[in-house]
Amino acid sequence: MTTYSKFESDFRVRPDDLDMFQHVHNSKYFDYVLAARYDQMERCYGMSMDAFLKRGYGWVVQTAHVDYKRPLGLGDYFIVRTGIVTINAKGCRVEFTILNKATGKVCCDGWFDYVMINLQTGRGEIVPEDVIEKYTV
Repeated sequence: MTTYSKFESDFRVRPDDLDMFQHVHNSKYFDYVLAARYDQMERCYGMSMDAFLKRGYGWVVQTAHVDYKRPLGLGDYFIVRTGIVTINAKGCRVEFTILNKATGKVCCDGWFDYVMINLQTGRGEIVPEDVIEKYTV
C-alpha cells in the first residue's frame, strides 16, 4: 500500500467568509480546501493546475464529505492540511483537516473524491502515469 505525503497551507478568515452568525459559512470550508490543493499542486507536487489545463485535463469533485467540529471567526488564522489517500484509474481521494492556528484544534475534517476529466469532452480520463508519479511523494 502506497503512503502519500500531507501538506499544509495557511490562510486567514476574511469578512466575506462569514455567515449571519458571524462565523465562517459552511460552504467556505470547501473553498479553503480547494485553495489549499491549488497551492499545494504547484508548491508541493511540482505540477500546477495550469500544467493540467495546458495538457487538456482538469480535476472535478465527484463527492465531498465534511465533519464540522468548531467554528472559525473573523481574523482567525488557520491551517489546511491535505493529502492523497488513494489514487485510482480516473481520480483520487484527498483527505483534509482544517485547524485553528491559535488553538491547534480541529475545526473540520473530511475528504474529497476527485475525477480527472478531459476538458474538451468533459468526460473522465485515465490518470497518466507521470501524474501518478508526481503525486506519489
